[in-house]
Amino acid sequence: MYIVQIASECAPVIKAGGLGDVVYGLSRELEQKGHCVELILPKYDCMRYDHIWGLHDAYRDLWVPWFDGKIHCSVYCGWVHGRVCFFIEPHSDDQYFNRGSYYGCNDDNMRFAFFSKAALEFLLQSNKRPDVIHCHDWQTGLVPVMLFEIYKYHGMANQRVLYSIHNFKHQGFGGAEVLEAVQLRRPEYYFSYDKLRDNFNPFSINFMKGGIVYANAVNTVSPHHAWEARYTQISYGLGHTLEQHQDKFSGILNGLDYDFWNPESDRYIPYPYTADTFEQKLYNKKALRERLLLQDEEKPIVCFVGRLDDQKGVHLVHHSIYYSLQRGAQFVLLGSATESSIHNWFAHEKSFLNENPDCHIELGFNEELSHLIYAGADMIVVPSNYEPCGLTQVISLKYGTVPIVRGVGGLINTVFDYDYDQYHLPEERNGFVFFETDPNALESALGRAFDLWGSDRKAFQQLAIQGMKQDYSWNHPAEEYVQLYDRIRHK
Repeated sequence: MYIVQIASECAPVIKAGGLGDVVYGLSRELEQKGHCVELILPKYDCMRYDHIWGLHDAYRDLWVPWFDGKIHCSVYCGWVHGRVCFFIEPHSDDQYFNRGSYYGCNDDNMRFAFFSKAALEFLLQSNKRPDVIHCHDWQTGLVPVMLFEIYKYHGMANQRVLYSIHNFKHQGFGGAEVLEAVQLRRPEYYFSYDKLRDNFNPFSINFMKGGIVYANAVNTVSPHHAWEARYTQISYGLGHTLEQHQDKFSGILNGLDYDFWNPESDRYIPYPYTADTFEQKLYNKKALRERLLLQDEEKPIVCFVGRLDDQKGVHLVHHSIYYSLQRGAQFVLLGSATESSIHNWFAHEKSFLNENPDCHIELGFNEELSHLIYAGADMIVVPSNYEPCGLTQVISLKYGTVPIVRGVGGLINTVFDYDYDQYHLPEERNGFVFFETDPNALESALGRAFDLWGSDRKAFQQLAIQGMKQDYSWNHPAEEYVQLYDRIRHK
């Protein structure tokens, strides 16, 4: 099968969040299964050019229709760790991708509307006719709209689209000027409720809604998050649209890149280990304590690794620090805040706990240290308010670090409670789960983890080893994506 991914990110060359990891990991796994995969990305000025091999002109004169004229673009081709990537560079005064950042500009809707248009125009003019176009998040929501309203009449009638939603919170909005720019000329047609009109603002189109309405299939990044999107507020107003298109909506769990996240071959940890040599993990625990100047005593280490923002349940992250210390454990935090108020809050805690030999707070992101924390900690807390998939808990399982998670999104598809899970055998359980958003709920799960660690160390280690043995690689998800591609191909 010939698959083209259209996305605003691809790790490690363009990475702002988990989207980049998914686009790269899925593409690589699909290739390993024998499929032909190409990626189309914006050519940002600030992307990691050191991760691109053999960057060269691929299509020098791409003229993209825009408003009443055309914008001249160059398309470059290079290999990102073996993946064939095409980078689109527009030559216009707007400097759409020469902003020193990927997102966060006032005209992001126009930037990515243009990118979507340019990606389709490139496929059209270069005679590329993939079996499936797989596009991601709001930035490419207009791709299926334009494909089925314009490009199918110009020789692209056989292309099918899968639209993947990684985060419902960011949906992409615009007025009639966006439609005019991409030459969808009938605003009254597209502003109808069953097309692009936002469900709550009659004067705005919604990019993500357009993707849902027009794509052949739509998915999000875990089965439980797909259920949440339809039946809770987590879809941020798109629940009715998903209800109308329920027959083509599903959830496929993200995979994890075990080449990068694997304690057996991790170059960032001093003592490699496997499920069969679990005792080596203790040496990493000692190395973590030495690095962070924690006292070396017989105590469990609890950690948090990730963004400090409301999505991640920061109030419970904060509570878990003091609860862990109160229970005689140590706590390590590595995270960068997305808002100054949250940063200041945790900076205050850092200074307050600075002399505490059982706590270390690191504000910022440090790739090397994150690997050592996963390898050295005994437990990790993931108390997210919502979590479409979550990679933190899957990484921790691979490293034998027992996850304590809130039962939302992909967390509930990957972590099975030691005491209460009714759907998995005891030998399949791998962590502790709580459901409410209050401190008592967190304490109930984290407390059970401490109790097990203190009363039956062997059982706790067996729980950690069971997590290490589970397979959350891209192998199974890629198989599900292939089945989905096949289904829409033959519609």
